[in-house]
Amino acid sequence: MNDCNPESYKLGQRVHSANDARRIGTVKYVGEVQGYSGTWLGVDWDYGNGKHDGSINGVRYFQAKSQKSGSFVRVHNLSPGISLPEALRVRYRGESSKEEEDEMYVLSASNKHVSIELVGKDKIQDKFSKFEELTSAALPYLGVSSPGANIGTIVTNLKELDLTGNLLSDWKDIGAFGEQLPALAVLNLSNNLMSKEVTGLPQLKSIRILVLNCTGVNWMQVEILKHSLPALEELHLMGNSISEITPVSSPIVQGFDNLQLLNLEDNCIAEWSEILKLCQIRSLEQLYLNKNNLNRIYYPNNDTIHELVSAHESHEESYLPFQNLCCLLLGNSKKLPTSSHVSFVVYFLIFAFSLHASGNNMIEDLASIDSLDSFPKLMDIRLSENPVSDPGRGGISRFAIIARLGKIKILNGSEVNS
Repeated sequence: MNDCNPESYKLGQRVHSANDARRIGTVKYVGEVQGYSGTWLGVDWDYGNGKHDGSINGVRYFQAKSQKSGSFVRVHNLSPGISLPEALRVRYRGESSKEEEDEMYVLSASNKHVSIELVGKDKIQDKFSKFEELTSAALPYLGVSSPGANIGTIVTNLKELDLTGNLLSDWKDIGAFGEQLPALAVLNLSNNLMSKEVTGLPQLKSIRILVLNCTGVNWMQVEILKHSLPALEELHLMGNSISEITPVSSPIVQGFDNLQLLNLEDNCIAEWSEILKLCQIRSLEQLYLNKNNLNRIYYPNNDTIHELVSAHESHEESYLPFQNLCCLLLGNSKKLPTSSHVSFVVYFLIFAFSLHASGNNMIEDLASIDSLDSFPKLMDIRLSENPVSDPGRGGISRFAIIARLGKIKILNGSEVNS
């Protein structure tokens, strides 16, 4: 629902086009524009689909992030978003639009569109319209900007919530989701531009899987978030331009007592020494580092570990580095992992996301390959499209890699049998 009062919009507020909930931006200016009547909103659009950089006719009104990401918009052409209960009604109690129905087709042998009818559609829609029965809700790109009131009494059994591509930014709103939905275990906030200030978060004891892909978060924010997420088992941080792992009170990352999967794909980590800061997370079983900027890897020796750990005076006993890591992805492709211990969330994320690649891993030395055998439990490895695994670029063949790795069971998504 549009708010036609320009003064109700604040600088920094997330909005979307009134005609397209996928066209999302941030309000950077509210006021007059020389040569034009009335009040305008200056918006910096997320994906650069604007007209200028925040200046017009030689006058700068705001600084857009690119030359063509800014535009001036009349208030009636913007939407400040809707609450979660409103989005649930739109998604699960609304009728299918003609556009949605037109998209339901298969391709024939002659490559023509053949319309299909969803059998049992009315029965499914009736089930979803009973909010108290919903255990999973997918609300991508619906303009959700706030939790709304009393959501815990509307969706009493909600366990999984996908809020990809909405207008959320305040961490207090995320805390409200957790507090009002006590059964919530999976929360996907991908493509919401989250605030840099992480304050006022309560204990979210039921959240096991948190997806923060393309949200602009850095590791310092992650360090703050972890104190509110004691049960967290999976953390997805794809596409956030993370280049450093920055623990707050120690040279190495501590806490995350239940974290089993950490997804750092499609970031900007160039030094393996940054990854070593994760080596004392005892519960960590899967580490995804596809599409970063790594050019070498190595297993830390005793001196390296002593240097990392001893710098923290209050550290407890140090543990075998990466002692439970069994899956390490270091490739550059977007192929789905095939390991049996990869979660269902990962399949969805890799399949559904259009990633904004930051760089490729460029591992090319055999010492890096040989070091993989030193990880105590590592048996699932992805090296695809690194120079070392490409004979055409001076690398070695698949069977040569297998010959060097005694514990390997899965290489580049394919099983290694006897």
